[in-house]
Order: sequence, then C-alpha cells, then structure tokens
Amino acid sequence: MAGVCRGLSSLSTQILTQAALSPAPWFVSTRSKFYKSRIPKELFAERSKEHEKYGGDPEQPHKLHIVTRIKSVMRRPYWEKEMVKDLGLEKAHVPVIHKNTPAVNNRLKFVKHLVRVQPLKTPYGLPAEQDMAETFINSKGELIVRRLLQPVEPKAIES
Repeated sequence: MAGVCRGLSSLSTQILTQAALSPAPWFVSTRSKFYKSRIPKELFAERSKEHEKYGGDPEQPHKLHIVTRIKSVMRRPYWEKEMVKDLGLEKAHVPVIHKNTPAVNNRLKFVKHLVRVQPLKTPYGLPAEQDMAETFINSKGELIVRRLLQPVEPKAIES
C-alpha cells in the first residue's frame, strides 16, 4: 500500500509541475475573446443612421441642448448633486438651455442617467434681441418665436 501511495504522490508532483510551467489548455484570457475582429461589423458601423432616426445631421450638429432633470438626486453621490446644481437643474422637469460644447458635454456625461438631453431646433431661425421676450419652447424641442405685427407707417395720399 505504501508503494501505491508513493507512486501516486510522484505522479501528482509531475502533473503539478507541468501545470505550473504551461497554462491550462482550457484557460483562455478574456482579452483575446473580445477584440475588434471577433465582434460583428454591424456593431462597429457608423452611427449616422441614428442621427437620421432622431432628426439630427452629423455634418451640422445642433448648437444648443435642452437639458431637463427627470430623476431625483436623492441617494446619489455628492459629485452628481454638485454637477446638477452647477448645470442649473435644481428643479425637476424644468428645461435649461446649454451650449453644445465639449466642456458642457463632459459635465452632462456624469449625470446622463438623471437628465434628458434634446437638441434645440429653430424652425424659424434664431430670434433677434427684441424678439427674445416672445419666444417659447414647445414640447417637441422647437424654439418658437411669436413675432408681433408692427403697424405700417401711413403714407400720404397724393391727389
């Protein structure tokens, strides 16, 4: 019996040394499984199709965002609360307009799960300074200018 145990122990030491020297055949690193050539091409397609779906144009991005807070900041980390306050989104469901710049977009990435971001569409063009009081944003994210009619100066009738 002692001879059998001695033979098994020497066999187990040989297996352990071989396993230590070469990686196990069933072990494949996760990194090698998920590289670009193994993932289907559809996932790496350009997202211009989504621009058309949401009404945007990739060559002419919108200049302004309509940002609305839709979730509460209760039980969220302090940095998210501070970011929401810095963006002016203290009240829920009140839209705030921000520029579409990399600096603002980086700040919005931190709170993207708490806010809704829409492009500001201007179907009637940007309003002039005197028309700013007559503008409003409808539910579709369009800036509507309610221009007041100006009276025409009466001309003298020549007889």
